[in-house]
Amino acid sequence: MKILIADDSRVMRQIVVRTLRQAGFGEHSLIEASNGREALDLAKAEKPDLILSDWNMPEMNGMELLRQLRAAGNEVKFGFVTSESTPEMKDQAAHAGALFFIVKPFSPERFDEVFSPILG
Repeated sequence: MKILIADDSRVMRQIVVRTLRQAGFGEHSLIEASNGREALDLAKAEKPDLILSDWNMPEMNGMELLRQLRAAGNEVKFGFVTSESTPEMKDQAAHAGALFFIVKPFSPERFDEVFSPILG
């Protein structure tokens, strides 16, 4: 299984990777993108099973990424891992097709709680 991690912060991508491993998902193939545009290209090329995206990124933010994927007919499992969280953001994400919204800082337990039902 492939998981694409999209975040403009290299350090945050490393933290997400480490937390995924701590939560027991380290056996999956982990791919990284530094912005929404790169994530869109990698989603097309690599066909990940799950995308974890930051909300605010340069070139294309996470909502734009999700909308472009859905407009292209890509129904990849998608969720946000972000430091910002308002009820409006959560509603907008859910309406666009996001499955979850994890707020930073997060824990391996939170990842396990969210991803176990999704990844099986």
